[in-house]
Amino acid sequence: MANFSAVYLTCRLWTGITFYMAFSETGLLETYLADVSNCFRGYKKLAERALEQVDDEEIMGSRGGGSNSIALIVKHIAGNQRSRWRDFLTEDGEKPDRNRDFEFEYGGESREDLMKAWEDGWRTMFGSIDSLAPEDLSKTVLIRGERHSVFKAISRQLTHYAYHIGQIVLLAKEIRGDEWETLSVPKGRSNDFNAYMAERIEGGAVNTNPLEGTELFSVLETETGAKDE
Repeated sequence: MANFSAVYLTCRLWTGITFYMAFSETGLLETYLADVSNCFRGYKKLAERALEQVDDEEIMGSRGGGSNSIALIVKHIAGNQRSRWRDFLTEDGEKPDRNRDFEFEYGGESREDLMKAWEDGWRTMFGSIDSLAPEDLSKTVLIRGERHSVFKAISRQLTHYAYHIGQIVLLAKEIRGDEWETLSVPKGRSNDFNAYMAERIEGGAVNTNPLEGTELFSVLETETGAKDE
């Protein structure tokens, strides 16, 4: 009877540990999915704050030397999202109906057309990201026939969009020149930003994405007339 009790208690203990580990892992993966979704949203908003500072003619203009206009970068991101995130778990991310080369050609689209494609692309992406369950992260997806874990595929797209959104911000800043309204911490204001963040955290604020703090600070700086260089 003593041996049976020892085995029973051991099984109960092991079951409890296993359940706790599984629960902890699930919670961690859920946190990751929420965090990565917020990161994407932060980059989308960063791009849109830059786009607000350029007019219709400027968004179409190229800086020369074979560089892409803001319009073409917007078009490319939208085309990529439409391809990568439709039927994300079940079909190759490079869809047969995608024409990647056309994404880098101006086809007479208006700003309204581009922004509609932009919103459609992000809507498709968020629809896929926000529908993922923790267990989906262990699955495998294809991009041009290359196998990716879902983790890797998400990281690939996050870094890809961040790269192009950085281009959008840089181009918009060059176009606007001295009239540029800062989207980040202005030079010489790092200590002020650190104090601002400390006050926010002490007040119980929680940033929903890594860019939220700098966004709120930059809006405050813009309202007070500060510029970055």
